[in-house]
Amino acid sequence: MSIFEEIFDRRNTRSVKWDMLKEIFQSEDVHPMWVADMDFKAPKEVNDALIKRAEHGIYGYTVIDDDVSGSIINWLEKRHQWSINKTWLSYSPGVVTSLHMAVQAFTEPGDRVLIQTPVYNPFYNVITEHDRIVVKNPLKNVDNYYTIDFDDFEEKLKTGVKAFILCSPHNPVGRVWKKEELLEIARLCLKYDVIILSDEIHSDLIFPGQKHYPIASLSEEIANQTITCMAPSKTFNLAGLDASYVITPNKDNREKLDNIFNKQGFHNMLNTMGNTALEAAYTHGEAWLDELVTILDSHASYVKEIFEKNTKLKVIHAEGTYLLWIDCSALEMDSKELKKFMIEKGRVGLNAGVDYGEEGEHFMRINIACPRATLEEGVNRIIKAVNSI
Repeated sequence: MSIFEEIFDRRNTRSVKWDMLKEIFQSEDVHPMWVADMDFKAPKEVNDALIKRAEHGIYGYTVIDDDVSGSIINWLEKRHQWSINKTWLSYSPGVVTSLHMAVQAFTEPGDRVLIQTPVYNPFYNVITEHDRIVVKNPLKNVDNYYTIDFDDFEEKLKTGVKAFILCSPHNPVGRVWKKEELLEIARLCLKYDVIILSDEIHSDLIFPGQKHYPIASLSEEIANQTITCMAPSKTFNLAGLDASYVITPNKDNREKLDNIFNKQGFHNMLNTMGNTALEAAYTHGEAWLDELVTILDSHASYVKEIFEKNTKLKVIHAEGTYLLWIDCSALEMDSKELKKFMIEKGRVGLNAGVDYGEEGEHFMRINIACPRATLEEGVNRIIKAVNSI
C-alpha cells in the first residue's frame, strides 16, 4: 500500500486539525478538511533522520551549516531554476512570522500595504497588527478562473502603497501565476517603488502542465525589490517543526530585515528537529513529492468532477496547492448560514470563504491532502447534505 493511501489516526496527537474540532466547529462530529496540513506521513528519509537525531539524545543549540543551506540552494536550482547565494538566506520559525518582520522592516505605521483578495487570512493581521493600512486589489473571477485586474492594481499603487504581499501560488484560489503576470506585477511595483513581499510557501505543489516562477528569479532588478518567504512545511508536511527561510538578494534590505528579527529575539536559528527535517526533505524528498503532486492533481479533478456532476457547487479550477475553492453561491446562503450548514448538515469541517475577505462570502475552502478514502468520505457528506435541501 502506498503511504498516500494509508489512513493514520491523528487524534490525541495534539493535532490542530483533528484535536481542536470542538473549539473550532463546536462539534467533534465533523470530518476535518480545513487547516492546511496533510494527513500523509512525511518522507521516510525525513522520519529516519529525525529518529537518528533523537537517538543522540542531546538537544543543545544547533547551527545552520553548509549542508542545510546547501540543501536549500540545490533544491531551488533543481526545482525552480533559481540560483541563489548562501548569504541571501535568513531563517525563521514560519512564513507568517517572516511577513510580520518584513512589514515592520520595510513600512511604517500608517503606511498602505496591498493584498489581492480573497487571500490567506493572516495577511490581514500581518498588516493591521502593526498599524498599517490594508489596500485591496480584488482578483477577478471569470468563468471559474481568477485573474489579476492590473488597471486596479496600478490605481491602488498610485495611492502611496509601500509594500505588496504576493501570494504565489495563490491561497485559496489555486492560481499558479504565469511568468507574464509576474513580470507585470514587478514592472508596476518597480515603477512605483513598492517592495514585494512574496509568500511562496506552496511553490513546490504545482500541478502537471504548470510552472512556478519565483518572482525574484525573473531579473536582478526584481530580485533587489523582493523579499521571498519559503519553507518545506507545506511541501513535506512539516509545519509543526517550525522551519522556514527568507531569501533577500539586496544586502541593504537583508540587513534591515535581520535587524528586525534580532530586535524580536530571533537570531537566525532553527530548532534542532526543524534543521534536521529541512535538510533531509530537500536532499531526499523529491520522489515522494512527485508522487504526492500526481495524487493531489487526481484528487482535485475528482472533487471538481463529482461536485459539478452531482450538485450545484462549482469548484474553481486549481493549478496548484492542495486547497480547493468551492463556489457555493447556488445554495443561496449567506456566510453564516453556509458555515452552519456545512457543520450541522454536512458534518464537515471546512474553512469559511468569508475569512479570506468579503469576496469569499459564498465560498468554502477544502483541504484535499488526505488519502482518497478520507477525501471521499468528506465529499460524500457534502453531496448528501446539498442534495437534501
